[in-house]
Amino acid sequence: MTTTAAPVHPLDLDPSLVERQTYATRRRRHLVDITALLGVTLFLAVLIPADLVVPQLTVGIGRPASILGLGLAAGWMLARFHPRLTVRGPQPLRWAAAAYLTAILLAYAAGQLRGLTTIEAGGADRALISTVVFLGVALVCADGVPNRSRLDDLLRLVVWLGGAMGGIGLIQFAFRFNIVALIQVPGLVSSRDEVLGFRDRGGTDLVRVASTAAHYIEFSTVMAMVLPFAIHLARFGPSRLSRQLAGVAAVVIASAIPVTLSRSGILAVFAGLLVLGYFWTWRMRFNIGVLGLGLLSTIMLVRPGLLGTIRSLFTNLGNDPSVETRTDDYETVGAYLAERPWFGRGPGTFIPTVYRFLDNEWLMHLITAGYLGTAAFAAWHLTVIALAAAAYRRATRAADRHLCACLIAVQVMAMLVAGTFDAMSFTTHTTVLAVLSGVAGAMWRFTHPARQVRSAAVLPLPRPRWVRSWLSAQVWARLRAWRDRQPRTSVVEVR
Repeated sequence: MTTTAAPVHPLDLDPSLVERQTYATRRRRHLVDITALLGVTLFLAVLIPADLVVPQLTVGIGRPASILGLGLAAGWMLARFHPRLTVRGPQPLRWAAAAYLTAILLAYAAGQLRGLTTIEAGGADRALISTVVFLGVALVCADGVPNRSRLDDLLRLVVWLGGAMGGIGLIQFAFRFNIVALIQVPGLVSSRDEVLGFRDRGGTDLVRVASTAAHYIEFSTVMAMVLPFAIHLARFGPSRLSRQLAGVAAVVIASAIPVTLSRSGILAVFAGLLVLGYFWTWRMRFNIGVLGLGLLSTIMLVRPGLLGTIRSLFTNLGNDPSVETRTDDYETVGAYLAERPWFGRGPGTFIPTVYRFLDNEWLMHLITAGYLGTAAFAAWHLTVIALAAAAYRRATRAADRHLCACLIAVQVMAMLVAGTFDAMSFTTHTTVLAVLSGVAGAMWRFTHPARQVRSAAVLPLPRPRWVRSWLSAQVWARLRAWRDRQPRTSVVEVR
């Protein structure tokens, strides 16, 4: 049965405290706010090809989404020093971000003390900047989204962008036409010598596609993370048209995952559906199961050999060179980890062209950030899950509870796929994950029982009366001094 959401969320009717004894509506909307900037960041990350960067910059930090994300991170940090821009109340996501950033900084310092080559030093700088962008975007979303209505707007944009990205991938797969090569943005240059093309998988006539992502695995994992929110919007959209469009987007996104021919995306989808299935009713599980069988039947008719190829990805694990390469990494990681177990060799210093390719983000963290950085990275995911679970317990509306379940599923998927490829090296994946992690922090804030915590408005930091008097006197003294220094002119009346 289709469930609809109320046009106005009750939390948005709750006034927010903006000054002492002064309240304002939380439903105020602005053309350009934090939600709009986050939407632009998502648009740049999802729809602009990953190889297009600002000239003289690398793909890690040269993408427009990364540059805007760095600006958002800088804005959030500057806002913490301004009394009228500081969001009141606790936010556990800030503590998790501080712990993770501290661990990365310690690993960065350890790498510098070890002595780095030029290429390693550049990789360390890029990794540190990428970490700041990831955490900054998440914190901006957690603290800056003003109300529940704007949060729904952001989630709808995530679904529409995911549907567009999936549609591009389906066009590539169906017609073997690389439409991404036609996307050119003035002022950006390609960081690759050639555009990422199609790749055969298993000696069949099927090819892997990546849409606008930097790799086929990244495309599949992004689609897997967006799929729960497409299902959520198809159930709880504000209108019948939006629910129907979200249903179409969900079908497109779900269809795009198999065409990547990637085990990571398929594992992520199954893990996400298992998590969501725990929160769903039996009627919802039945409906999703029927829709899934219908989608698989359609794929069998359109591409008869696709499901057989996907099945072989799991049945022939013992003969797959990519699996053997991943298992061979364990011995290498153990040797490097024994040298520097606690702080690692430094973030971003394990260069694939210098050492070896390492398709496992958890192992990458162990080598580059040590036990401390890996524990902080795991604590970040667990904190987001805890925030979403707390919001789930507090929520009273079915739409809010289902949204929190989707947020939990995304973190489980992110932790799983981090063991199958170096996830944090891909900016589209990290940008989408950062925004969805910030949504969990925002939901924790919106469902908090204290009004001053869940409000997105700002309040000046408390100061003693004598401090305010002294500041006022200093301001007036400076204004009088500035007035006295101004040249005096006389006005002559002309007849």
